[in-house]
Amino acid sequence: MKIARSSGILLHPTSLPGPFGIGDLGPQAHRFAESLKAADQKVWQILPLGPPGEGRSPYQCLSSHGGNALLISPEMLVERGYLEAKDVARPPHFSQTCVQFDQVEKFKLPLLRRAFAGFSETTDFREFERHSAWWLEPFAKFLALKSANRERPWTEFDPQVHAPEAEIRFHKFVQYEFFRQWANLKERCAGLGISIFGDIPFYLEHDSVDIWAHPEYFDLDENGEPLAVGGVPPDYFSATGQLWGNPVYRWDQVEKDGFAFWIDRLRAAFSYVDIIRLDHFRGFEAFWEVPAGETTARNGRWRKGPGERFFGALRKALGERRIVAENLGVITPEVEALRRAFDFLGMAVLQFAFSEEDSVHRPHHYNDTLAAFTGTHDNDTTRGWWDGLRHTGTEANGERHRATVYLQIREDDEGEIHWRFIDAVMTSGALLAIFPLQDVLGLGTEARMNVPGRARGNWRWRVQANAFDPETIARLGELTRLSGR
Repeated sequence: MKIARSSGILLHPTSLPGPFGIGDLGPQAHRFAESLKAADQKVWQILPLGPPGEGRSPYQCLSSHGGNALLISPEMLVERGYLEAKDVARPPHFSQTCVQFDQVEKFKLPLLRRAFAGFSETTDFREFERHSAWWLEPFAKFLALKSANRERPWTEFDPQVHAPEAEIRFHKFVQYEFFRQWANLKERCAGLGISIFGDIPFYLEHDSVDIWAHPEYFDLDENGEPLAVGGVPPDYFSATGQLWGNPVYRWDQVEKDGFAFWIDRLRAAFSYVDIIRLDHFRGFEAFWEVPAGETTARNGRWRKGPGERFFGALRKALGERRIVAENLGVITPEVEALRRAFDFLGMAVLQFAFSEEDSVHRPHHYNDTLAAFTGTHDNDTTRGWWDGLRHTGTEANGERHRATVYLQIREDDEGEIHWRFIDAVMTSGALLAIFPLQDVLGLGTEARMNVPGRARGNWRWRVQANAFDPETIARLGELTRLSGR
């Protein structure tokens, strides 16, 4: 089924309100889905749901298949009878504006172990274990081994140290409960006519179960360390490029096995989301490879990706699927030809529209082959971006001037710059229109989700309870209906 003309909101579940220090898959998530329905939104965009590693980035996860244990709702554990109400009645005093990951872990992980102690295996659990064994067995063993090896990376695991069976069973229980709660939320969204829009990172974290279990698909030495890593070359935005540090794929080996590694990954993802954004889509056509040990991305080279061979195999295995290709940045004609050959939507971001005299990111260029965004998880909020332009130099003022003229922003409109952006994207010809909840609420830089290149302090923002209020919901809903979405 193809994507229909529609709109939606980007909000990662960790950003939901609630008493337990982090958003989760419980009552507040269901209430947010109901708010989306009330605002006539048909899409809920999320970030990757996996267990994040160091830095807490959902794009650097310990597994591409497992779920983040911190998203499990304690209230639903009580409903299942694993915990008593008193166990969750008085949580610590957590911040309601940002996630304090370390404190949340200290509270939630013991709760999960207490829930596991109250768990008896059921037919449903055994079916989940059987159906998911292909990824669940290595996942649970990997996490148990990391714990037994004092959280050292897998390349430093002591071969004499074994994973305790009880620890393996615990991690299987956590995944069972995560996906049970997620299935309930997704079913609720489906009943409300809301599609879940997920995200698949291109590269994988080196210290992950995927690379530990399948080192043959990655460019590693005999000790499991990367020989080459991914990034992007120097360009207008960075004189040294970007060095990400993730091992690059050995696409010859992935293809030799019929691309099963990637096809299985996408098949699993489509079992719990409805639409997928392929991050760093250009890497499938060609990727920038940098020798391990380099301190910048300067001394790399382009290597051809699997391109049409992979997407042809994917289509043969899974049929037509709803996919958005992240084609931001410097994109070649070959990348766009690959996207169009498989009818994937591209992306346009309105915040990128005014840094030059003409830009494909301006709404008069949008059409039904695009998903358009006011901003993404990597952008400042629209309010923060606009305020930042006011306080910077001549070049930024040119950007601000172009936006002012294009969007016909008067001085008395500036308090509603976020609505001007939403209106421009919503009424455009883009097939899909997406707005971070921060933009719908008109929040400033303090609500930014991620600053690329910043090692700490990202992914922490949380929305205040009742901030998505009836007046805002009604206004967004009216604009949605008038825009034919």
